[in-house]
Amino acid sequence: MSSPYELSDDMPVYVISVAASLSGMHPQTLRGYERVGLVTPRRTAGGGRRYSMRDILTLREIQRLSQDEGINLSGIKRILDLERELEQVRLMAAELHAEMSVLRNELESTRAVAARLAELRRSQTANPAAALVPVRSSTKMTFWHKSDSASAAE
Repeated sequence: MSSPYELSDDMPVYVISVAASLSGMHPQTLRGYERVGLVTPRRTAGGGRRYSMRDILTLREIQRLSQDEGINLSGIKRILDLERELEQVRLMAAELHAEMSVLRNELESTRAVAARLAELRRSQTANPAAALVPVRSSTKMTFWHKSDSASAAE
């Protein structure tokens, strides 16, 4: 939601009379559908039912399946349950696909590093002076002690 005044499809804002009107059903039908588990409106603190737009769309689908397709309520419940499950599987598949893309990129990067290391090892075998980490063969160090400089000044 981009504005605090916009409603999501899951926001439970419609009382039963409005939900019944929007779905083209009688309020008692909505109560019956709730009893058999076809739709589950949220409840207010006082116990009143509140339906979301998603609930209303589900009610319209229930009506279509019942009237146009001739499917009984237990069949409709099974269809709705399978559609919800399918949606969850689709979301999971999308998440797994995204994760797989990240892992594929990491694998390609790891393979590139492994190839570079193998190339460096081959060049080291051909030329033992070439090390994986360049190290100077002759490094001179000079240590200075305070007592040395004091005796040299005398």
